[in-house]
Amino acid sequence: MLHMARSSCLESPSFRPLKGITDHYFQPLCILRRRAVPKEEVDLNSGQPDRTELERYARHIVLRQIGGAGQQRLKKARVLMVGAGGLGSPVLQYLAAAGAGTIGVIDNDKVSVSNLQRQVLFKDDQIGMPKVFAAEAGLKAQNPFVIVRPYNRQVTGDIAVELFRDYDLILDGTDNFTTRSLINRAAVMARRPLIFGAISQWEGQVSLFDPAAGTPCYACVFPTPPGNGPGCADAGVMGALPGIIGSMMAAEAIKRITGAGHPLAGRMLIFDALYGESRIVEIERCPDCTVCGGN
Repeated sequence: MLHMARSSCLESPSFRPLKGITDHYFQPLCILRRRAVPKEEVDLNSGQPDRTELERYARHIVLRQIGGAGQQRLKKARVLMVGAGGLGSPVLQYLAAAGAGTIGVIDNDKVSVSNLQRQVLFKDDQIGMPKVFAAEAGLKAQNPFVIVRPYNRQVTGDIAVELFRDYDLILDGTDNFTTRSLINRAAVMARRPLIFGAISQWEGQVSLFDPAAGTPCYACVFPTPPGNGPGCADAGVMGALPGIIGSMMAAEAIKRITGAGHPLAGRMLIFDALYGESRIVEIERCPDCTVCGGN
């Protein structure tokens, strides 16, 4: 792995991590640093990124696969996170840090002391506070350039489709088959891509479902409940696992929005933290799927 210098090393002529990368990475970064303006001069309502935002997202902008155009797509993106728990916490934090312009979060739960072992978005003094409002406070403190829309309620069939149509991308961080199935059906009806994540004990799964683009939906893979195993409250979950899987979900969202790389559409990544192993499983669309088969 290439060692990246701290910002204090950027101006040091003696720091040369790898020939050929230096000019590509550090020269634009130095230009951006010289163009920085005080935060109070920022126009948060501007449709174009200002100099302070360029400084903030410099490490994205110098990536060939993202660049300025990809960062602008992130700024214009509207992303909805369903669930503000273990998976939702890292997803929300990384999408806010990445500059996703509008982030919706829907959840009807409150912060509890047992959440704090893994839901790193929340603080001890927020115990008892609705998660969506605690998340809003944390994300706005992290990045004042993003718009956060909190929905302090449960996602239900009567609101899901219309809500999903107001966003470009849906992420599912819920923890039960019934809710996941509802979210999948609504995403199919709204014709929105859905990034799915799930965790249990030491293992997690990530995939991207987008039947409007010809890939499977959640019901193609799990047409019936995948088992009646215990939930996290009974079986436990290793505290860092939601951060790992949630970060993968955020990475898939960034790729999907910017057009970078090869998404997990038609594939499912399975990660086993206990043994440090991961594998990719190819998944296929079910022609007689009751949710997307006739889409």
